[in-house]
Amino acid sequence: MTTLAQLTTLRVGGPAAQFQEAASEAEFIDAIRAADASATPLLVIGGGSNLLVGDEGFDGLVLRDTRSQIRVQDDGMCGGVSVTATAGTPWDELVARAVTDGWLGLEALSGIPGSVGAAPVQNIGAYGAELAETFASVRTWDRERGAVRTLMAVELGFGYRTSVLKRSLVAPYGPTPRYVVLDMTVQMRFGTRSGPVKYQQLATALGIELGERAPTADVRDAVLALRGSKGMVLDPADHDTWSAGSFFTNPVLTEEQAARLPEGAPQYAWGNQVKTSAAWLIEHAGFSKGFALPGSRAALSSKHSLALTNTGGATSAELRELARHIQVGVRNASGIFLTPEPLIVGA
Repeated sequence: MTTLAQLTTLRVGGPAAQFQEAASEAEFIDAIRAADASATPLLVIGGGSNLLVGDEGFDGLVLRDTRSQIRVQDDGMCGGVSVTATAGTPWDELVARAVTDGWLGLEALSGIPGSVGAAPVQNIGAYGAELAETFASVRTWDRERGAVRTLMAVELGFGYRTSVLKRSLVAPYGPTPRYVVLDMTVQMRFGTRSGPVKYQQLATALGIELGERAPTADVRDAVLALRGSKGMVLDPADHDTWSAGSFFTNPVLTEEQAARLPEGAPQYAWGNQVKTSAAWLIEHAGFSKGFALPGSRAALSSKHSLALTNTGGATSAELRELARHIQVGVRNASGIFLTPEPLIVGA
């Protein structure tokens, strides 16, 4: 029997009552329609890198999209390229292709695990870049209308790690959104030098000043090295990478809330709000890298205090207990409630 531990990067989660892989769009849509018609709970899964599933498993259909195709349409009129990737395409394959073929805009998003289908749901971002900057449109299966629906960038309502797609993850559709991604199109410019580097740590790694540009291949290499140093590049032999990446989102606060942050807490302008560092808050609350509750096989990464990891044989319950313990500790130390980033299923 297929278990969610086999399908997720945290390597926890009990059995799937049903498991199916779809090799075509028609097969993928048919499986979703059949599940909805029979009121079978549905969990669509890609790379499994943003999931924490309960030890009891999932009493429904776990559906994985195995399609992995990238289609390219040059547009000489605008000096750029439109690229469409199916939802099952591993995200980093698209980034690698962009850098190799001289397309600008994705290089700082190198090494992010998971599939293309998850990217617009989360509005993935890292090292000063976000998907929203290159996103053009997404084709979805609208489970309410029972039809294919294309949503343009202006309709996605992108925010920090959120979108209309993510916000459609409500009853009766959960734990899969109303809009299930079929494929996504991004619009990029041609070139071999990045846009202005916006993230100080990345600029330092590249040996340039903040706001300067660098060859996209160098940006990709630097990002992969930085992610690797934090245990954020998947490696089956390294338990620090048995995680869901950053487990908590960085809090976005009002100016009034930010004024009550502990002294020394990082503060970054975020529109008319202020963003602070969840990792700093965790460490300020006394949780050092590698922290674990007594007897638990779940721990903070030894490389990055924002990642909860499976040190080997951890259960979903142990990971949830650690997450709650950290949330309480951070709230007591700073008054901030940390919000989990992964989708938590069956808990």
